Amino acid sequence: MIVGSFASNLYGTGRATQDIDLVIQATPKQVGELLSLLPKAIYYFDIESALEAARRRSMFNILDTTRGWKIDLIFQKAAPYHEEAFQRRAPAEVEGVPVVAATAEDVVISKLDWAKMGESLRQIEDVAGILKVRSELLDRAYIEKWVADLGLSQQWAAARKAAGLE
Repeated sequence: MIVGSFASNLYGTGRATQDIDLVIQATPKQVGELLSLLPKAIYYFDIESALEAARRRSMFNILDTTRGWKIDLIFQKAAPYHEEAFQRRAPAEVEGVPVVAATAEDVVISKLDWAKMGESLRQIEDVAGILKVRSELLDRAYIEKWVADLGLSQQWAAARKAAGLE
């Protein structure tokens, strides 16, 4: 499922990015099969790093050497919120291409979590952009449940303030 900046661009105010973040569920064998399909003249990756990431459920990346894109493949974390977010993923479209993306609510929660881990203003601004565009459409009860459970109250307040909602 698409997450990160691409996902926040689907639901909020857009910003330029040269990376695509994807949450995946895959075995090391499936990762190896996927990578074997990519032309090495176009895509750069380290197969050993990818297989180790699959075993450890962490992340690895693929570089598109012709267009300059970086694709981060992030293995789904085994935690209640992350499992629920992955189950809630929904069909979307990016530049005419059908994809599966995190819901707007889950993009908000994930970005708040990233802001907490890295104290990143960019993540708060992305959430504020979603709030400005979709505030009335969001499932606030769902967001606020996970904000409380994950200890994201400070980041949630900062995002609402940045969106002009406080």
